[in-house]
Amino acid sequence: MLNKLKNSTFWKATAIRAIKTICQTAIATIGTATLMSEVNWLVVLSASLLAGILSVLTSIVTGLPEVDNETVGTE
Repeated sequence: MLNKLKNSTFWKATAIRAIKTICQTAIATIGTATLMSEVNWLVVLSASLLAGILSVLTSIVTGLPEVDNETVGTE
């Protein structure tokens, strides 16, 4: 597990996944408002950041299928 934390490919893939998750959560949260003036931006921000943090933690614990296990620790 510690080897993947030293792998730049792992961190790049983790960052990409987290950014996608943050964007998807923001879009879904904004979509719950009827009008743009009714969007609670604090809720959008907090939900999106929490989703991003959970995405990073999940990637660390479970790994990423897009990162080949054979390359972990070789960088």
